[in-house]
Amino acid sequence: MSDSYTNLLYHIVFSTKERRQLITPEYEPRLYEYIGGTIRGLGGISLELNGTADHVHLLVKLRPDRALSDVLRKLKANATGWMHDVFPTVQDFSWQRGYGAFYGESIKR
Repeated sequence: MSDSYTNLLYHIVFSTKERRQLITPEYEPRLYEYIGGTIRGLGGISLELNGTADHVHLLVKLRPDRALSDVLRKLKANATGWMHDVFPTVQDFSWQRGYGAFYGESIKR
């Protein structure tokens, strides 16, 4: 069989720099919408997205040809720039270095 089938699911967690509580109810819906759109733009699927004022949790399905580290680097950089552009009052917004990622399942036939 020459076809490959994958189901790469990741639970990803990352926080705001210094765990600052900057993801307020005012910003949260639009930030989450932006993050979901960025995941889609990178060829992934955002299955769940939530968090608290200082961190986010994502359940995403990623393509096998995308490195998790590249996806997270682009996602965090783009979301920081977007926050600065859309909400100028939070110019100190940024993400903490690193992330936690937990692998869900992979099936190859």
